[in-house]
Amino acid sequence: MSAARITYSVSCRGKTAAEPVGRFLSSHFTDLADADIDTVFGFVERSTLYGGRAFAEPELSDADVTELRRRGIGLKLPLSNHFISDREYEDNLPLLEKYHEQGNAVVVVNDKLAGRLRADFPRYSIEASVIKDIRTHDEVARALEIYDTVVLPMHLNTNLAFLEAVPAKNRIRLFANGGCAYNCPLKLCYVSFSKMNKYTGEAEFKCSQPLLARPQLGMLDFDVKRFVEMGFTRFKLLRSKGLTGY
Repeated sequence: MSAARITYSVSCRGKTAAEPVGRFLSSHFTDLADADIDTVFGFVERSTLYGGRAFAEPELSDADVTELRRRGIGLKLPLSNHFISDREYEDNLPLLEKYHEQGNAVVVVNDKLAGRLRADFPRYSIEASVIKDIRTHDEVARALEIYDTVVLPMHLNTNLAFLEAVPAKNRIRLFANGGCAYNCPLKLCYVSFSKMNKYTGEAEFKCSQPLLARPQLGMLDFDVKRFVEMGFTRFKLLRSKGLTGY
């Protein structure tokens, strides 16, 4: 029996729209072939549906999206805003239509938005954002009823007993590496980013560090090989690491 295919969704954070995506991938993810990358996630044109971090400018140009398609890599849109009105959804229909192709994906935290996208844009793969902060097996099971894949919080990577008992491991995405969210107790930034990405100028960035100080651990690399041995096949990669063979 052949081994399961291991794939990564990689971040283009720090990329400008002027830098070709092929050059970015070859510079920052040298361990990965195109076949190892299921999606590249990042901002395209401005949208009030964005979450996770503040939108400043596009990271992926139309030429980048065309290049990804040519290379068999999907585009993943970070539509992880907490607050989405019916009017906003209607206003974003042109953007949703533009990228609605088989192989492309959206990352979502709002269950209502996930349901609307499922009905209106069935070619997108819909992923439950890490921002949902799913912490129990029951929450995983409920999310799997709504989403195609579910991203678990990175702190669960060190709870091996929890991971062993997770259902449908082939539909779970784990962080291959991670940063400050690993030991953040409140994650205030995510809600503030949702508000900031409404572009009203009324929201401000918030962080839990001044309220509940914690060690700054920098970027952590997790044991992907061990996760693969447990049956996980999908990973989220914020920067490259020694991944040869996985």
